[in-house]
Amino acid sequence: MGRRRLDDLPPHSRRGFFATSLSRLLRPLAEAIEERLPMELPVVRMHLRPPGAIEEKAFLETCYRCGSCVDACPVGAILQKKSGEEDETNGTPVIAANVRACVVCDKLACMNACPSGALKLVDKYGIRVGLAVVNHELCVRGKGEECRECIDRCPMGKTAIQLWSNGMVNIIDPERTGRGCVGCGVCQQYCPVEPQKAIQIKPY
Repeated sequence: MGRRRLDDLPPHSRRGFFATSLSRLLRPLAEAIEERLPMELPVVRMHLRPPGAIEEKAFLETCYRCGSCVDACPVGAILQKKSGEEDETNGTPVIAANVRACVVCDKLACMNACPSGALKLVDKYGIRVGLAVVNHELCVRGKGEECRECIDRCPMGKTAIQLWSNGMVNIIDPERTGRGCVGCGVCQQYCPVEPQKAIQIKPY
């Protein structure tokens, strides 16, 4: 008995034939793409974490929500996040820089107090809470005022923040220089511009 021609097959059989053939053709391509693409997308950090915080996805999986870092902070800069809706960030430690910033204490207390490993001990120049970003349109120096609050109060000093030759505030990015802004938030806390601060910390 001869092989049946494709035209002799009923419509549903022809559809199955084409679907199977297409699947076989595309499978190697799909497997190649799958090998090149990351299996999981990174979790974007939306909050300022205490110094030494590991990558956000791992942080959320590792942090005990125990409050040890909150209790250890000598200036009360670390709070436990609470919201009306249950989500995976509830109970995790955050820094609200407008209220109370990290002062990069000599004891590096929060990192030393963390029992879970969500905060890893690094030296003060290795801290990466975030990076300060200046809105020069809001900054009063752009309006002729001689404000230096952010510069004079920065615990990292000239390694993190300076004045440009034109008198405007310049943030030193540690990713470019090895040392620079650690994102402690002191500049944001003491910036006199209200209601929106002229300098704000963007989380790493």
